[in-house]
Amino acid sequence: MIFDIVQRSLSSPKVLVSIEELIANSLGSRIPDVHAIALTVSIARRAVDSCGISALAIDEVDGRSILSLDYGKCTGCGHCVEVGEGAFFQAENVACGVSRLALVRRWDVEHGVEILCDEAALTSAAREIRSIVGGALNIRQVDGGSCNGCEAEIGALTNPYYDLERFGIHFVASPKHADMLLVTGPITRNMAEAVKRTYEATPSPKLVVAVGACGCSGGIFAESPEVAGSVDSVIPVDAFIPGCPPTPAMLLTGILRVLSHRQLRGRSL
Repeated sequence: MIFDIVQRSLSSPKVLVSIEELIANSLGSRIPDVHAIALTVSIARRAVDSCGISALAIDEVDGRSILSLDYGKCTGCGHCVEVGEGAFFQAENVACGVSRLALVRRWDVEHGVEILCDEAALTSAAREIRSIVGGALNIRQVDGGSCNGCEAEIGALTNPYYDLERFGIHFVASPKHADMLLVTGPITRNMAEAVKRTYEATPSPKLVVAVGACGCSGGIFAESPEVAGSVDSVIPVDAFIPGCPPTPAMLLTGILRVLSHRQLRGRSL
């Protein structure tokens, strides 16, 4: 029986996901996107009312109705898609931001157009990845108070489907060996000091990435008296990866994006 299982496994098709399929892919995250042309003020207000986490908002600016969607808060509950009459749909790709502001998208409802952010997009060319990483990248994952949903997706990065190590990216046990901290969860008061000490123990230059809605904004736990705040309220953050939880593809995209941003910033110095 064991021999049959091994034989079937060895004869099965290759399942490693290509880099082209990974970069910017958010399928499975349940995070919404918007068909701007299908938006109306009534649909936008209905979607805003359906959002229990206040990730959606609509404001009047210079006589225009502006819809905003904060991916840093969004948990992918799907309520806006349910009431959105096709104007809201599950996103196929969502940008991860090197600034908190980059996680907020805005649309002019009456004109049916998105108000674009100026932040440059990450190149998705696979041949550039190893030059971005620079040979190897060591990551220390830090749980500041997570429900472990993000940890499950982070763990999937090392499986045969995603195989993070093909890019020279590795997880390490000690912050003293790390180049990057991948921090999940709202930072609880009990963990705030530990997160600060982990940051201080990581040698410079170092990168910090806040993961998931909780890491970006505190998520559904933001108002809890036991929560100190989002990751950037406790330690400096270089990039934000939204989602509840983000998919492995979104995690990899965010990691590569912050590396690309750091590399470009280093060249300009």
